[in-house]
Amino acid sequence: MTERLEDLLAEACDLAEQAGSLTLGWFGQSGLKVESKTDGSEVTDADRAAERFIREQLDVRHPDHAVRGEEEGGVVDTDKLTWIIDPIDGTRGFARGVPLFSTLLAVADSSGPIIGVIHIPVLQSTIAAGRGIGCWRDGKRTYVSKTSALQEALVNTSAYDTFADSWLVGLKHSGAMMRTWGDAFGYYLVAAGQADAMIDPVCSPWDLAPMPVILGEAGGQFTDLAGKSSFDLNATPDSISGIASNGLIHDDLLEILAKT
Repeated sequence: MTERLEDLLAEACDLAEQAGSLTLGWFGQSGLKVESKTDGSEVTDADRAAERFIREQLDVRHPDHAVRGEEEGGVVDTDKLTWIIDPIDGTRGFARGVPLFSTLLAVADSSGPIIGVIHIPVLQSTIAAGRGIGCWRDGKRTYVSKTSALQEALVNTSAYDTFADSWLVGLKHSGAMMRTWGDAFGYYLVAAGQADAMIDPVCSPWDLAPMPVILGEAGGQFTDLAGKSSFDLNATPDSISGIASNGLIHDDLLEILAKT
């Protein structure tokens, strides 16, 4: 890799923020057209425009890099740096005027993600990290919380309809505060130390690509529901899972999620 990691991080933040600004042109518009894709997820012109913008920029800036995006496809090439794009994470909420959507970018090498970016357009706020160079929220270092007991924890998810009944009961009995400030905004909150955990039982690679490096550099932990710390970046949609936490309550969450 010839690019400096710091330069790649700054560039990824800039691209995500510009793409996020584009999406605001559609946000809250009554005439927004929402279509269903073959996998059942929703897509809008805003999703397509934001990903197209990033791809066009990468074609000029890094023609030798690979790209995988939610809307236009592609594969992660382990012989190249690969950019992974989720132009609007939380399209379902976006289409309904919920302001918690985000633009996600990751850059991966042969070992996995080295750059991760979560940009929240409505807040004009970005959390981003690079492998070995820290996690940053709007230019300031950010860290996970120090909550050590599950009964004192704030645990987020995108939707409880993906949970086994035993998981819901287990979390309820643990005393954790359960909320649905989900999609990537949930991971943003964990990395910022404002929430203690985020659970996503059903995800796609572009949903989670930024999360391992962001959580790791913020001092937290990221695994799948089985406790595995890495996943296939070329996996099919809705075939992977993720748990992010401050690390201190991670094992307790895994124990609950192991019961079905």
